[in-house]
Amino acid sequence: MPLVKDFKPVALKNTNLFKPIKVGNTQVEHRVVMAPLTRMRAHHPGNIPNRDWAAEYYDQRSKRKGTMIVTEGVFPSAQSGGYDNAPGIWSKEQIEQWSKIFDRIHANGSFVWPQLWVLGRQAFPDSLARDGLRYDSASDDVYIDAETEQRAKEAKNPQHGITKDEIKQYVKDYIQGAKNSVNAGADGVEIHSANSYLLNQFLDPISNKRTDEYGGSIENRARFALEVVDALIDAIGAERVGIRLSPWGRIGGMSGGSDPTLLAQFAYLVGELEKRAKEGKRIAYIHLVEPRITEWDVDYDAGSNENGTNDFIYSIWKGPIIRAGNFTLNPEETTKAVSMDRTLIGYGRFFISNPDLPDRLENGSPLNAYDRSSFYSFTKEGYTDYPTLEEALKA
Repeated sequence: MPLVKDFKPVALKNTNLFKPIKVGNTQVEHRVVMAPLTRMRAHHPGNIPNRDWAAEYYDQRSKRKGTMIVTEGVFPSAQSGGYDNAPGIWSKEQIEQWSKIFDRIHANGSFVWPQLWVLGRQAFPDSLARDGLRYDSASDDVYIDAETEQRAKEAKNPQHGITKDEIKQYVKDYIQGAKNSVNAGADGVEIHSANSYLLNQFLDPISNKRTDEYGGSIENRARFALEVVDALIDAIGAERVGIRLSPWGRIGGMSGGSDPTLLAQFAYLVGELEKRAKEGKRIAYIHLVEPRITEWDVDYDAGSNENGTNDFIYSIWKGPIIRAGNFTLNPEETTKAVSMDRTLIGYGRFFISNPDLPDRLENGSPLNAYDRSSFYSFTKEGYTDYPTLEEALKA
């Protein structure tokens, strides 16, 4: 297994990264969080978590006691999806497989938060059409790009701006997905409102051209996301709810830093979450994608917005914050970030290639390089075959 070249590891054991912190109802033993990582290993048809590999994959990455695991994105309903090999959590068989995964994580003394994921216009319109499902977004015919538009029209499934009744149904889907997750043993759920998926499509004026109470103003564009937050607080308790945001992201055609007014949108949304907190309904955490990661298919700092920062969140939100975005190769940035005592760090790509990542970060050990070509392959290779440091040294 090749190691990361030209990188000098730094031991972080004496930093706040290895200081316990309470997240919702759970006391994590360190602040190395496994970020949500789509892996496309679910069985089709049925969007069923992989029966052969998934439990082992999550078991490997939760061996360090007290680790917080945020799972890959999970569809709360069929209409929420549009990728054949991503998992759901609406059917009996899906829930049974997730329960087995959650049991493995808990047996290691760690914690698990499924990420509830609704694709919207990021879905494949032809896959949805095959299954008799709509191709949804905030507005009609505001496509990501010309290729997606052609794909939708060829499938006779044009982009559909969802109605108010359909918004209400999605809220019900989120509620059911959250209840299914907790009933299966999850410690909480994360609402995916980042990276150009449906809730982010409502937040961003590039994709939201509505003229009703869900479009136009900052308050209106935040309405859907806040309705989901409020519904899940009522359904499973505020302490079991987290949310992910990407203020600087350009994935899927979002504005990111190109719109200097967009931070006001996120400041408003976060302010509403803090307002709820002061009323006794503080959600467990806010999860932020850093401006170092503005595109999904690039390595390291490529695509970075060097002028951006998420530090403004701290002046508004007074609860735990998870920050994610190439911290592995920037240990000095990690030390700086966790010096703000409410901070945890989400690690993605290097948690794929280093199942014992917390131990390696703690001790300043070398890191396995990752193989991007196998991120989304339906194979055991690139999924459960990455060695721990101990295994690598023996080999």
